[in-house]
Amino acid sequence: MNDNLVKCAQIILDHGQFKIIENGDYVLCSITKKKIPLEEIKYWNVDLQEIYAGPEIALQRYKEINGI
Repeated sequence: MNDNLVKCAQIILDHGQFKIIENGDYVLCSITKKKIPLEEIKYWNVDLQEIYAGPEIALQRYKEINGI
């Protein structure tokens, strides 16, 4: 884990972008609670406002949501 990640940011997710509401170094994965540096955010669900640490977790959550 990166020791430089001190403060959790608050963001609003949108399609293809996100808006920082409260400055910070990272956000937490909605499923695993792993710290994700802001510059590494790549996977999220706008409707649920969930952030995912990687493609596997995003796919797993997609399957859960859609009953697959």
